[in-house]
Amino acid sequence: MPDVLIELFSEEIPARMQTRAAEDLRKLVTDGLVEAGLSYAHARAFSTPRRLVLALEGLSAESPTLREDRKGPKVGAPQQALDGFLRSTGLTMEQLHVHEDKKGAFYVAHFQKPGRPAAAILAEVLEKTIRSFPWPKSMRWGSGALRWVRPLHSIIALMVTEAGAEVVPLDIDGITAGNTTRGHRFMAPGAFTVSSFEDYAAKLKRAFVVLDAAERADMIEHEVKNRAFALGLEPIEDKGLLAEVAGLVEWPVVLMGEIGAEFLDLPPEVLQTSMREHQKFFSLKDASGRIVRFVTVANRETADNGATILKGNQKVLTARLSDAKFFWENDLRVVRNEGLTGMAEGLANVTFHNKLGSQKARIDRIAALAREIAPLVGASPDLAEEAARVAKADLRSSMVGEFPELQGTMGVYYAKAAGLPEAVANACKAHYQPLGPSDEVPSEPVSVAVALADKIDTLTGFWAIDEKPTGSKDPFALRRAALGVIRLVLERDASLPLTSNLANHIFLHRTGQTLASIEAMQAEYDRVLSDSNRIHAEAERGLVEQFPAAAEAAMVAKKGDLVRMKDHNDLLLAEVSEAVVRAADLLAFFHDRLKVFLKDQGIRHDVIDACLAMPGNDDLTLLVKRAEALSAFLKTDDGENLLQGFKRANNILTQAEAKDGVEYSFGAEAKFAETDEERALFAALDQAEAQIAPAMAAEDFAAAMSAMAALRAPIDAFFTAVQINTDNQIVRRNRLNLLHRIRTTCAGVADLTKLEG
Repeated sequence: MPDVLIELFSEEIPARMQTRAAEDLRKLVTDGLVEAGLSYAHARAFSTPRRLVLALEGLSAESPTLREDRKGPKVGAPQQALDGFLRSTGLTMEQLHVHEDKKGAFYVAHFQKPGRPAAAILAEVLEKTIRSFPWPKSMRWGSGALRWVRPLHSIIALMVTEAGAEVVPLDIDGITAGNTTRGHRFMAPGAFTVSSFEDYAAKLKRAFVVLDAAERADMIEHEVKNRAFALGLEPIEDKGLLAEVAGLVEWPVVLMGEIGAEFLDLPPEVLQTSMREHQKFFSLKDASGRIVRFVTVANRETADNGATILKGNQKVLTARLSDAKFFWENDLRVVRNEGLTGMAEGLANVTFHNKLGSQKARIDRIAALAREIAPLVGASPDLAEEAARVAKADLRSSMVGEFPELQGTMGVYYAKAAGLPEAVANACKAHYQPLGPSDEVPSEPVSVAVALADKIDTLTGFWAIDEKPTGSKDPFALRRAALGVIRLVLERDASLPLTSNLANHIFLHRTGQTLASIEAMQAEYDRVLSDSNRIHAEAERGLVEQFPAAAEAAMVAKKGDLVRMKDHNDLLLAEVSEAVVRAADLLAFFHDRLKVFLKDQGIRHDVIDACLAMPGNDDLTLLVKRAEALSAFLKTDDGENLLQGFKRANNILTQAEAKDGVEYSFGAEAKFAETDEERALFAALDQAEAQIAPAMAAEDFAAAMSAMAALRAPIDAFFTAVQINTDNQIVRRNRLNLLHRIRTTCAGVADLTKLEG
C-alpha cells in the first residue's frame, strides 16, 4: 500500500489562515479519496508560511471493482417500456437477465465498474481540491484562471511504494507536479528533490525549515522562557500570539530587546497591547509586574546575531510607544479637566444601535437599572449608579480609539486618576464580565450590579426591537449576555425576580417611559375625568349660571384633555401588554440558556423542567436551588421509589377522572379508611404537608424533599394492601381523593409529572 506526499508551495500564507488551511487540505483530499473507493491508514497535515503539506500512509493501490444491478420492467411489459430500458443501459436483449421475486419475473441489467489506479484518482481529487480550495480570500496572478491565497509556485505529488517514488501526473494551469521543493527563502533558497515524507522532512530541517507549527511554537516558547529566566524576568503568557508568530516564521530565531525608559511608566496593558498588535512582540515583566523588555522572533539567523534586526525593531517600537504615550497623556488631561463624566458626554454622539439610540441614552438606562438592582446584590445604589455613568466613558478616549481591546481596562486607570472610589473604578472593566463560560465573574457588589444592568439592558433592548438570535446566528452575542446574567445571579446567590425587570425595561425601550409613569398618567386621567364630571354637574344644577361661557369653555377643554389622554393611555396600555408578552419570551430564552448551563453541572433536563413548571421560576437562584435539591433527592432510593409511587397515583387518578368525568379533589376523609395502611397514609400526608409548606416558604428545599421522602414507605404500603377501584363507591371516591392529596402534596415541591422513568 503506497504512502503519499503532497506539498503546495506558494508565496507567504497569512498566519491566521494556515491551521485551517492545513485541516481543509487533509479533509478535502481524504474525503475525495474515500468517496472514490480508496482507503488509507493515517493522514497528517502541516503548514508553514510558504507551504501546505499532507502526508498519507497506507493508501489503497486501486479502487475496488464494483457491480451494479439495475432493475428493469416486468417480463411481458409493453415493448415501448423495454426499449426505453435498453436505451438507458446501452445493452441488448441478449445481455439482460431475468430475476424473480414475489411479484413475478422482471429484467435486470448487470454492470461491472472496474477499479482504477490510486494515482489517477489522487490526481483528480488533488486538482479538484486546489481549484475549489476554501480560502477566506484568494487571488489570481499572471494570465491564468487559478485562484490561490498567494501565487502558487510548485506542487509535490508523490506516491511512495517499496519499488520507489512515483510522481502523480498532474498539471494545473501550467504548474506540473513533481518531486522538487525549496528550503528557507534566505538561508537555503536552492531547490532539492525528495523521495518520501521522511526524506522531505529531514531535508527541510537541513534547509532551515521546521515543518510542524507546534514544534516551531514549542521552540519559541522554550527559548523565550530561558532568556527571561536568565534576567530574572517572566514572560506574559499569550497563546494566541505564540500561535500567530509560529505561523510567521519557518526558522524561528528569538531576540530580546529593551524598552525605552521614557515608556516604562505607561500602564502595562498599554505596553503589551501596543507591542502585541503592532509588532508581534512578547512582553517580559519583572517581579513587580512592570513590563521592562520585549522579545521578537526573527525568521533567520544573521552574522551579527540579530543586532541589525533588533535595532530596526526598537526604532519602530519607539515610534509606536510615542503615539501610545501621547494618547495616554492626552486622555489624562481630559479626565483632570473635565472628569470622567465629561469624557462620557461625548457618547451622546455615538450610536449604540439605530433602533436603540445612542450610547449616552443606553448609559442613562443602565444607571437607573443598576440603582434598582444594587440592593438585591448588596451594593450601594449611589455607587452603582455612579459606576454605571462612567463605566463606558473610556470609549471616547484616544487610547481605546487606537486599541479597542483596552476598553474597560483604561476606564479603571482613568477613574482612579479622576479620584473616583475603588469600587466605581473596578466596575469600569468588571461590568463587561463574564465574556464567556470560562471567564471570571466579578465579585464586588457594585461591579455585579452594573454588569447585570448592562446585560439586561442589552437583552431587553434587542427583544424590544425583535432582533433575537436565530439558529446559529447571534450577531449581538445575546446568548453570551444571558449566560452572563445567569452566572452573575447564581454566583452572587442573588434573588432577582426577572419578570418585572424584563417587562419594565422592554416597555422603557419601546416607549421611553417606565411602567411607574403609566400609573401616574392613569391617576392624572382620573383627576381630569373627575374635574370634568364636577363641572358638568355644577352646570346642570345651575351653580354656574353667572359665568356660563367660562363653564362651557372649561368643559370643552376638559373633554378634549380626556380624549387625548384616553387615546394616549390606550396606546400605552397596549404597549404594556406587548412588553409582558416579550418579557415572557425573553424569560423562556433565559430558561433555555439555564438548561444548557445546568446540564453541564450534571442536572438532568427533566429535573430542570419539573422545577421550571413551578411558580417563581423567574428567580434563577431559587430555581437552581430547587433543581439541585430535587436532583440530589432523585439519586436516593427514597427518591426513585417515591417517584414511582407518585406516578402510579397520578396515572390511576388521571384515568379515573377521565372515565368518570369528575375531578377528585374534594378532600379525602380518614373516617372512611378501611385499612391500617390507609390510616397510616393519612397520618403521613398530614405530617408531610405540615413540614413541606413552611420549608418551601423558607426556601429550604432540602427539608421539603426530606419531608416528601417520608411518604415513600406509607405510599408503597398503601398500594400493596389497598385496592383503589373497589365496588363500594364511597370508599372508592375517598381513595381517589386520597390519591389527589398525594399528587397535591408532591406537587408543592416540583412538577413530578415532568420527570422521566
